Amino acid sequence: MSENNPSQSKQAQSTPQNADENLMQNSNIEHDLLQKAQAELAELQAKSAELADQYLRAKADADNARRRAEEEISKARKFAVEAFAESLLPVADSLEAGLIIKDGTSEQIREGAQATLRQLISALERNKVVAINPAAGTKFDPHHHQAISVVHSELEANTVVTVLQKGYSIAERVLRPALVTVSAPK
Repeated sequence: MSENNPSQSKQAQSTPQNADENLMQNSNIEHDLLQKAQAELAELQAKSAELADQYLRAKADADNARRRAEEEISKARKFAVEAFAESLLPVADSLEAGLIIKDGTSEQIREGAQATLRQLISALERNKVVAINPAAGTKFDPHHHQAISVVHSELEANTVVTVLQKGYSIAERVLRPALVTVSAPK
């Protein structure tokens, strides 16, 4: 048959050659695609490694910042009373000096005690420790006062009659409420 029709024979012979060319062309295309995919993969792996490195560095920075903050808090707690203690040292010195005097008169002892009390009050005030000492007739405040008893009085009901013991606060926070008697309702 191929002898009778030369075009068929050419077609039959050229087809395997075209197939080989097509295979080569497809192989080249696949090879190019594979190279592109490998290049993209390498680029993505590099980007991933870079991001992992950035993550580890950021995590290390955060851990270091947290550790430094904890150390600072620890130091602040440990030395928070340092200034307060330093301001109380002169009071301790005065008390010790007063105890050394064996034959002081009652007036000298009283003057020494008053001077020491002034030192103590000054030290407390420097450290923001403020006395809570309400005057008679002041409205009773349960946040700053503790009523010990209710007494009949000429004062308005629910007001402070007497202070039995001063209270103290530090930076607007009550350390100890003032112990007071309060007037009863009429």
